[in-house]
Amino acid sequence: MTAEATQPAQATGSAPASSPAGDGPLRIAMLTYKGNPFCGGQGVYVRHLSRELARLGHTVEVIGAQPYPVLDEDAAPGRLSLTRLPSLDLYRQPDPFRTPRREEFRDAVDLLEVATMWTGGFPEPLTFSLRARRHLAARHGEFDVVHDNQTLGYGLLDGRALGAPLVTTVHHPITVDRQLDLDAADGWKRRLSVRRWYGFTRMQKRVARRLPSVLTVSGTSRQEIVDHLGVRPERIHVVHIGADTQLFSPDPSVPEVPGRIVTTSSADVPLKGLVHLVEALAKLRTEHPDAHLVVVGKRADDGPVAAAIDRYGLGNAIEFVKGISDAELADLVRSAQVACVPSLYEGFSLPAAEAMATGTALVATTGGAIPEVAGPDGETCLAVPPGDPGALAAALGRVLADDDLRRRLAAAGRERVLARFTWEAAARGTAERYRAAIAAQGAAARTR
Repeated sequence: MTAEATQPAQATGSAPASSPAGDGPLRIAMLTYKGNPFCGGQGVYVRHLSRELARLGHTVEVIGAQPYPVLDEDAAPGRLSLTRLPSLDLYRQPDPFRTPRREEFRDAVDLLEVATMWTGGFPEPLTFSLRARRHLAARHGEFDVVHDNQTLGYGLLDGRALGAPLVTTVHHPITVDRQLDLDAADGWKRRLSVRRWYGFTRMQKRVARRLPSVLTVSGTSRQEIVDHLGVRPERIHVVHIGADTQLFSPDPSVPEVPGRIVTTSSADVPLKGLVHLVEALAKLRTEHPDAHLVVVGKRADDGPVAAAIDRYGLGNAIEFVKGISDAELADLVRSAQVACVPSLYEGFSLPAAEAMATGTALVATTGGAIPEVAGPDGETCLAVPPGDPGALAAALGRVLADDDLRRRLAAAGRERVLARFTWEAAARGTAERYRAAIAAQGAAARTR
């Protein structure tokens, strides 16, 4: 028995037999092995990019695994759809790392998925790529281009099975996350566990080096892909992503809460730098006792962040919220006097762009591509070195204490996003890369 995809009635299989690649609408298969739009940048990327591509007149079929993407299908009726390509969903809550029942197994790919988990690895990029190859091979010729959202699995190297040129987005190399997790690991057993979990990065390196067209979201990520993955620079193209500037916009009717700082972060991901923001808050409250933090993300029951909250007695000064709607998130950011991005590294930083679009003053580190988004220190944000709680506390204190500075940073930040980082611009730039990939494949076929 094979795993079957679930397709909506309006899926692109009903599209005409051919589609112009010159200037007409394209039929796009967008692949995402993980599509949660509320946690992690990949789901956000798929949701907004697919919507804007459909609004431009293209037909986009998102093919994804659990957690399934949430799409704005009403924004472009008939041109945007979701096909579910289910995994075994081994990491779902409330039973992560579960062992499936016998009747759940459908084929050899499912056995591979479980075996990899049992040996401490993360199987989803590989197993999703194998399922996607099988699915696309069965629908050969229905798409003009296949767009992979950082799966980088072996199954996607079979160009004949895919039936269309492949364009791949790499937000940033996961080897960066791996190294930061290794640096934060306590003891050899934990380091061994981290190495096993990130075993899939060896595959991603091998696959990335063979890809003809790679998109990334910032100049910083482009250089990291060259350095970490060994991709030739001429194959990598930067297409900036952006904020939903209609949703994330100023709204004077939302009251500003004195002392409120908002951040989007996962407590158990060292790369996000939340532990440094907690330490900064402890310092900040000695001079600004009303300062408090709202974290959009899940609170960890243990680990460095939980320990820091207990150590500094900040239980009543830090609130974690999750599962809120986009509108609620926008209102939360509007209510803050300052938004903070404390990350040690970011390949782009959607939270920074969204806070700036909302007209909220921003304090951010200089980790990775954050300066590329947030702009010059003192003009569109206050910038501090990553991993420096003292500098974070000082910058947050400046913004909280100075109304004029807050207003100036907020206005300049929104103007920067409107000029540089919108999803419509991202969609147009991505479509240009699709057409280039189609033209390159056509030229290669003519020379054979």
